[in-house]
Amino acid sequence: MADLRINFAGIQSPNPFWLASAPPTNSGYQVQRAFEAGWGGAVWKTLGEPILNVSSRFAAVSFNGQRVAGFNNIELITDRPLEVNLKEIYETKKRFPNHTVIASLMVEPKQEKWHEIVKRVEAVGVDGLELNFGCPHGMAERGMGSASGQVPELVEKQTYWVKEVAQTPVIVKLTPNITDITVTAEAAVRGGADAVSMINTINSLAGVDLDTWNTIPHVAGKGAHGGYCGPAVKPIALNMVAECARNPHISVPISGMGGVSSWRDAVEFMLMGATGVQVCTAAMHHGFRIVEDMLDGLHNYLDEKGIASVMDLVGKAVPRYSDWGNLDLNYKVVARINTDVCINCNKCHIACEDTSHQCIDMLKDEKGKSYLRVREEDCVGCNLCSIVCPEEGAISMVELPHELPPMTWNERQSACTLLNQPVK
Repeated sequence: MADLRINFAGIQSPNPFWLASAPPTNSGYQVQRAFEAGWGGAVWKTLGEPILNVSSRFAAVSFNGQRVAGFNNIELITDRPLEVNLKEIYETKKRFPNHTVIASLMVEPKQEKWHEIVKRVEAVGVDGLELNFGCPHGMAERGMGSASGQVPELVEKQTYWVKEVAQTPVIVKLTPNITDITVTAEAAVRGGADAVSMINTINSLAGVDLDTWNTIPHVAGKGAHGGYCGPAVKPIALNMVAECARNPHISVPISGMGGVSSWRDAVEFMLMGATGVQVCTAAMHHGFRIVEDMLDGLHNYLDEKGIASVMDLVGKAVPRYSDWGNLDLNYKVVARINTDVCINCNKCHIACEDTSHQCIDMLKDEKGKSYLRVREEDCVGCNLCSIVCPEEGAISMVELPHELPPMTWNERQSACTLLNQPVK
């Protein structure tokens, strides 16, 4: 079987599946149960000054019958004393020496505060540190979390302070609540970060109860914005990982998270540049044993592909991710309908007629039976019909032979500039 071990910024882990810093990693009991189930590592729930949490804390967004398509929480960092957490970290690492234990940290943006907590945490044997510059609620209102993570200068400065005393690798966890995550990722690298992790949760409000008009969740009739995660945020997270992976100024390993629910998600993140992944919502939804399916699926995928090590996946798809201006304007695909498979629900016709390019015709054969056909000369290859089609294999997107040589927008713009003509 393929080798699932990873080397993440010098940290050895038995597999790429880590639990993210969150409720599932709040205690030694939980983390040890996770390791017994097969998780390769865990990022301990964020340590800092003890705080009080509220009740209630969680909310979920379900869609079309899928429970927990998105997850929202207003929970803060650990509300247990630092001494208790440190004792349990020590015991966990002693019992599971080959599993990865990362300490997530958050303190005020003061040099002495960072120096103090780093020394105390490293003394109990953690494998690395993750600096939480991503929490969007509660702690941000106190000048920590994403309040620091949205300011590149503070990210760089605090990372530097940690690196002044840290003896283990330092991972900087970045907030997605920013226009361009590569800016803060570059700041972390300038500060000396050994790796970055992304994404933390997105500012959100899960909903409003139409009967009581309370926010969901609410605390005694009052609500606040929380952090959004789960399968719904995966495309956002995947984009941010890819943008950092292809940036030459961010030449450190990436720990990817945000909607990772299966081995397939993990492979996508790794192909787009992540060395490993972190999971939270899926574990909260299904329990720790979901990692068994993740491990089996990843093993089978690598074996079928003839790939010896999971590390060989890292970044392989990054060269295929580019800017819009580098895409071939002359590349052409069209939709084709397999009438033997089509169930004549007409969803593709409706979608194309109402909201796309009106290129799917409703016709009848010689026996009067209705069927659908794409006018390929008018099809722009937008994919909408294949997306809304409920029947697997009924609609295929087919690549047409190149009639013209490849031409990108950037090349076209350059050519028009040389010829002193407007770009059309």
